[in-house]
Amino acid sequence: MAKILIVEDDEAMREVLELGLMAKGFEVCSVSNGLQAIPAMEQHRPDLILLDLQLPGKNGIQICTEIRKFSVIPIIMLTARTDDSDMIRGLEAGADDYVTKPYKTEVLVSRINARLRTLKGKPSEHLVVKIGPVELDTLSHEVRKGEKKISLTPLEFKLLQTLASHPNEVFSREQLLEQVWEYTYKADTRLVNVHVQRLRSKIEDDQENPKLVLTVRGWGYKAGPE
Repeated sequence: MAKILIVEDDEAMREVLELGLMAKGFEVCSVSNGLQAIPAMEQHRPDLILLDLQLPGKNGIQICTEIRKFSVIPIIMLTARTDDSDMIRGLEAGADDYVTKPYKTEVLVSRINARLRTLKGKPSEHLVVKIGPVELDTLSHEVRKGEKKISLTPLEFKLLQTLASHPNEVFSREQLLEQVWEYTYKADTRLVNVHVQRLRSKIEDDQENPKLVLTVRGWGYKAGPE
Protein backbone atom coordinates (compact mmCIF):
# COMPACT_ATOMS: atom_id res chain seq x y z
CA MET A 1 0.00 0.00 0.00
CA ALA A 2 1.53 3.31 -1.08
CA LYS A 3 1.71 6.10 1.48
CA ILE A 4 0.91 9.68 0.44
CA LEU A 5 1.89 12.80 2.37
CA ILE A 6 -0.50 15.73 1.82
CA VAL A 7 0.80 19.22 2.55
CA GLU A 8 -2.28 21.46 2.29
CA ASP A 9 -3.39 24.32 4.54
CA ASP A 10 -7.03 24.41 3.39
CA GLU A 11 -8.74 22.16 5.94
CA ALA A 12 -11.78 21.31 3.79
CA MET A 13 -9.65 20.45 0.76
CA ARG A 14 -7.24 18.44 2.89
CA GLU A 15 -10.06 16.36 4.32
CA VAL A 16 -11.54 15.73 0.88
CA LEU A 17 -8.11 14.62 -0.36
CA GLU A 18 -7.58 12.32 2.61
CA LEU A 19 -10.96 10.64 2.25
CA GLY A 20 -10.70 10.35 -1.54
CA LEU A 21 -7.23 8.79 -1.46
CA MET A 22 -8.03 6.42 1.40
CA ALA A 23 -11.07 5.25 -0.56
CA LYS A 24 -8.68 4.37 -3.40
CA GLY A 25 -6.54 2.25 -1.09
CA PHE A 26 -3.75 4.67 -0.21
CA GLU A 27 -2.34 5.21 3.24
CA VAL A 28 -2.48 8.93 3.97
CA CYS A 29 -0.77 11.34 6.34
CA SER A 30 -1.13 15.12 6.20
CA VAL A 31 0.09 18.43 7.59
CA SER A 32 -1.32 21.93 7.26
CA ASN A 33 1.81 24.06 7.55
CA GLY A 34 4.87 24.36 5.34
CA LEU A 35 7.19 24.14 8.32
CA GLN A 36 5.79 20.70 9.13
CA ALA A 37 6.38 19.22 5.67
CA ILE A 38 9.97 17.94 5.89
CA PRO A 39 9.68 16.71 9.51
CA ALA A 40 6.52 14.81 8.48
CA MET A 41 8.34 13.36 5.48
CA GLU A 42 11.18 12.15 7.67
CA GLN A 43 8.77 10.72 10.24
CA HIS A 44 6.28 8.97 7.93
CA ARG A 45 8.56 8.12 4.95
CA PRO A 46 5.87 8.53 2.29
CA ASP A 47 6.12 7.19 -1.27
CA LEU A 48 4.86 10.44 -2.79
CA ILE A 49 4.08 14.01 -1.70
CA LEU A 50 1.11 16.16 -2.72
CA LEU A 51 2.38 19.67 -2.13
CA ASP A 52 0.31 22.84 -2.18
CA LEU A 53 2.18 25.90 -3.41
CA GLN A 54 0.65 28.51 -1.13
CA LEU A 55 1.35 27.49 2.46
CA PRO A 56 1.88 29.28 5.78
CA GLY A 57 5.34 29.12 7.30
CA LYS A 58 7.16 27.98 4.16
CA ASN A 59 5.81 27.85 0.62
CA GLY A 60 5.77 24.88 -1.70
CA ILE A 61 8.67 26.13 -3.82
CA GLN A 62 10.92 26.43 -0.76
CA ILE A 63 9.90 22.98 0.44
CA CYS A 64 10.47 21.39 -2.95
CA THR A 65 13.91 22.98 -3.26
CA GLU A 66 14.92 21.68 0.17
CA ILE A 67 13.62 18.15 -0.48
CA ARG A 68 15.53 17.89 -3.76
CA LYS A 69 18.78 18.41 -1.87
CA PHE A 70 18.42 14.98 -0.27
CA SER A 71 15.59 13.03 -1.91
CA VAL A 72 14.19 12.05 -5.32
CA ILE A 73 10.71 11.26 -3.93
CA PRO A 74 7.93 12.02 -6.45
CA ILE A 75 6.30 15.40 -5.81
CA ILE A 76 3.02 16.52 -7.36
CA MET A 77 2.14 20.17 -6.86
CA LEU A 78 -1.37 21.37 -6.15
CA THR A 79 -1.87 24.81 -7.67
CA ALA A 80 -4.58 27.30 -8.59
CA ARG A 81 -5.17 27.91 -12.29
CA THR A 82 -4.05 31.54 -11.93
CA ASP A 83 -0.64 30.59 -10.49
CA ASP A 84 1.15 29.94 -13.80
CA SER A 85 4.39 31.65 -12.82
CA ASP A 86 4.49 29.90 -9.45
CA MET A 87 3.70 26.60 -11.16
CA ILE A 88 6.72 26.99 -13.45
CA ARG A 89 8.91 27.93 -10.49
CA GLY A 90 7.69 24.87 -8.63
CA LEU A 91 8.59 22.58 -11.52
CA GLU A 92 11.98 24.25 -11.80
CA ALA A 93 12.47 23.62 -8.08
CA GLY A 94 12.05 19.90 -8.65
CA ALA A 95 8.36 18.94 -8.71
CA ASP A 96 7.53 16.10 -11.10
CA ASP A 97 3.99 17.10 -12.03
CA TYR A 98 1.19 19.46 -11.09
CA VAL A 99 -2.58 19.33 -10.76
CA THR A 100 -4.68 22.48 -10.93
CA LYS A 101 -7.53 23.26 -8.57
CA PRO A 102 -10.32 22.37 -8.76
CA TYR A 103 -9.45 18.85 -9.87
CA LYS A 104 -11.18 15.51 -10.21
CA THR A 105 -10.13 12.73 -7.87
CA GLU A 106 -9.79 10.34 -10.83
CA VAL A 107 -7.30 12.66 -12.53
CA LEU A 108 -5.24 13.06 -9.37
CA VAL A 109 -5.19 9.32 -8.69
CA SER A 110 -4.07 8.56 -12.24
CA ARG A 111 -1.20 11.06 -11.86
CA ILE A 112 -0.22 9.52 -8.51
CA ASN A 113 -0.25 5.99 -9.90
CA ALA A 114 1.82 7.02 -12.92
CA ARG A 115 4.49 8.56 -10.70
CA LEU A 116 4.53 5.53 -8.42
CA ARG A 117 4.99 3.23 -11.42
CA THR A 118 7.94 5.34 -12.53
CA LEU A 119 9.40 5.13 -9.04
CA LYS A 120 9.04 1.37 -8.61
CA GLY A 121 9.22 0.03 -12.14
CA LYS A 122 12.11 -2.31 -12.88
CA PRO A 123 13.15 -3.39 -16.37
CA SER A 124 13.15 -7.07 -17.27
CA GLU A 125 16.50 -6.62 -19.03
CA HIS A 126 19.68 -5.06 -17.69
CA LEU A 127 20.94 -2.47 -20.14
CA VAL A 128 23.44 0.35 -20.11
CA VAL A 129 22.20 3.15 -22.35
CA LYS A 130 24.66 5.78 -23.53
CA ILE A 131 24.16 9.34 -24.68
CA GLY A 132 27.50 10.98 -25.39
CA PRO A 133 29.64 10.65 -22.23
CA VAL A 134 26.58 9.90 -20.07
CA GLU A 135 25.70 6.29 -19.16
CA LEU A 136 22.36 5.12 -17.74
CA ASP A 137 22.17 1.79 -15.95
CA THR A 138 18.57 0.63 -16.33
CA LEU A 139 18.82 -1.87 -13.46
CA SER A 140 20.41 0.23 -10.74
CA HIS A 141 19.02 3.50 -12.17
CA GLU A 142 22.46 5.02 -11.75
CA VAL A 143 23.61 7.76 -14.12
CA ARG A 144 27.27 8.58 -14.62
CA LYS A 145 29.16 11.10 -16.65
CA GLY A 146 32.69 9.80 -16.67
CA GLU A 147 33.58 9.26 -13.02
CA LYS A 148 30.86 11.61 -11.79
CA LYS A 149 27.58 10.18 -10.50
CA ILE A 150 24.54 12.27 -11.44
CA SER A 151 21.44 12.32 -9.25
CA LEU A 152 18.23 12.22 -11.29
CA THR A 153 14.67 11.85 -10.07
CA PRO A 154 12.89 8.73 -11.36
CA LEU A 155 10.97 10.89 -13.82
CA GLU A 156 14.12 12.62 -15.07
CA PHE A 157 15.72 9.20 -15.52
CA LYS A 158 12.73 7.96 -17.52
CA LEU A 159 12.80 11.09 -19.69
CA LEU A 160 16.50 10.71 -20.43
CA GLN A 161 16.20 6.96 -21.01
CA THR A 162 13.32 7.48 -23.45
CA LEU A 163 15.37 9.91 -25.52
CA ALA A 164 18.70 8.07 -25.24
CA SER A 165 17.20 4.72 -26.22
CA HIS A 166 16.18 6.22 -29.59
CA PRO A 167 19.15 8.33 -30.73
CA ASN A 168 18.31 10.97 -33.34
CA GLU A 169 14.59 10.12 -33.15
CA VAL A 170 12.56 13.26 -32.61
CA PHE A 171 9.91 13.11 -29.90
CA SER A 172 7.18 15.72 -29.84
CA ARG A 173 6.26 17.16 -26.47
CA GLU A 174 2.92 15.37 -26.70
CA GLN A 175 4.69 12.03 -27.28
CA LEU A 176 6.90 12.60 -24.24
CA LEU A 177 3.85 13.45 -22.11
CA GLU A 178 2.34 10.12 -23.18
CA GLN A 179 5.45 7.98 -22.79
CA VAL A 180 7.12 9.56 -19.76
CA TRP A 181 4.26 11.09 -17.75
CA GLU A 182 1.72 8.54 -19.04
CA TYR A 183 -0.83 11.20 -19.90
CA THR A 184 -3.75 9.87 -21.92
CA TYR A 185 -5.24 13.27 -22.68
CA LYS A 186 -4.08 16.69 -23.83
CA ALA A 187 -1.90 18.40 -21.25
CA ASP A 188 0.34 21.41 -20.75
CA THR A 189 3.52 20.89 -22.79
CA ARG A 190 5.38 23.35 -20.57
CA LEU A 191 5.79 20.41 -18.23
CA VAL A 192 8.16 18.85 -20.76
CA ASN A 193 10.04 22.07 -21.42
CA VAL A 194 10.80 22.65 -17.74
CA HIS A 195 11.96 19.07 -17.18
CA VAL A 196 14.22 19.18 -20.22
CA GLN A 197 15.78 22.34 -18.80
CA ARG A 198 16.29 20.63 -15.44
CA LEU A 199 17.78 17.59 -17.12
CA ARG A 200 20.18 19.72 -19.15
CA SER A 201 21.32 21.52 -15.99
CA LYS A 202 22.48 18.14 -14.66
CA ILE A 203 24.03 16.44 -17.69
CA GLU A 204 25.20 19.15 -20.09
CA ASP A 205 28.57 20.90 -19.88
CA ASP A 206 26.77 24.08 -20.92
CA GLN A 207 23.00 23.94 -20.66
CA GLU A 208 22.71 27.09 -22.77
CA ASN A 209 24.49 25.26 -25.57
CA PRO A 210 23.24 21.66 -25.18
CA LYS A 211 24.91 18.80 -27.00
CA LEU A 212 23.08 15.79 -25.52
CA VAL A 213 19.39 16.71 -25.36
CA LEU A 214 18.67 18.77 -28.44
CA THR A 215 15.72 20.95 -29.38
CA VAL A 216 14.31 20.35 -32.83
CA ARG A 217 12.57 23.61 -33.56
CA GLY A 218 8.91 23.21 -34.38
CA TRP A 219 8.93 19.52 -33.45
CA GLY A 220 10.29 18.63 -30.02
CA TYR A 221 13.43 17.01 -28.64
CA LYS A 222 15.94 14.32 -29.53
CA ALA A 223 19.05 12.76 -28.05
CA GLY A 224 22.45 13.92 -29.32
CA PRO A 225 25.30 14.21 -29.36
CA GLU A 226 25.49 16.55 -32.30
